[in-house]
Amino acid sequence: MNIDHLEAFMYVVHLESIHKAAEALYLSQPTVTARIKTLERDLGIELFLRKGRSLTLSEEGKAFIPYAEQIIKTYNQGKKLLKNEDNPEEIVIGANIITSQYFIPFALPFLKRSHPELRFKFISAPNEVLLEKLLQKQVDIAFLKEISHHGIQKHELLNNSVRLVVYPDHSFHSLKNISIQQLAMEPMVFFECGAFDWNRIHKLFEVANVKPNIEFLVDHLEVAKSIILSKNGIGFLPYLCVKKELEQGELIEIDVSHFIYLNQHIYAAYLNNNFENQQLWNDILLSVKEFEKQSIKCD
Repeated sequence: MNIDHLEAFMYVVHLESIHKAAEALYLSQPTVTARIKTLERDLGIELFLRKGRSLTLSEEGKAFIPYAEQIIKTYNQGKKLLKNEDNPEEIVIGANIITSQYFIPFALPFLKRSHPELRFKFISAPNEVLLEKLLQKQVDIAFLKEISHHGIQKHELLNNSVRLVVYPDHSFHSLKNISIQQLAMEPMVFFECGAFDWNRIHKLFEVANVKPNIEFLVDHLEVAKSIILSKNGIGFLPYLCVKKELEQGELIEIDVSHFIYLNQHIYAAYLNNNFENQQLWNDILLSVKEFEKQSIKCD
């Protein structure tokens, strides 16, 4: 048994595919298959049940996972101890586009001040790419919208619910409980770039049997926000995008919770049993608290 065989096993477990594991390890599929079979011979058990081209973890395979994880963890800890102190440990952080633009510029300097001994590498990518990079161990921790995968642990961190925002002297500012019909008459900016499920907005107007006055369709948050700031429209935007402008009074949130509530969060995600720096994790949580306190400092 060697560490390469264990890593091949864990990659197949996490990625649920020999093909994907081979790509992540930069190996051929036969090589990964051979490593799994060698490990099975060493252990004297079948780790996977094979039916045609499909693989399913056996009960013995499921039971072996925590032991394989512990062996790999211990091996990696030993490698870190033997590293030259002139080469600082590198932490790779990934984030989706919205988090990259509005939270990461605050968080990275905060974390570096708390951990000068670490080197931080940052990757910005869509949620699906970040999940793949997590599973392939190319990213240590990722900030992204909600995901579901048995190999990933996630923790809710940032409120990024979608708000209807208008400029300060807009007529909606003085109204209570605006109607969908009133909303449909206003020139609107629609940001469509995976921020949330826009079908819910379209369905809202469809059920009310009204057609929204969509004058701008854009794929960039700052463009959408600038159009609203310039008083050329109103729109639904994620909270992280408009947090600063809401705090400074440059934009106003209109309560539409009586007919729709678009709740979403940013999560911190990492591989099961693969994020060991508890102090760094505590400081990530602290960076979120400090980021959220900025509104208090602006008041």
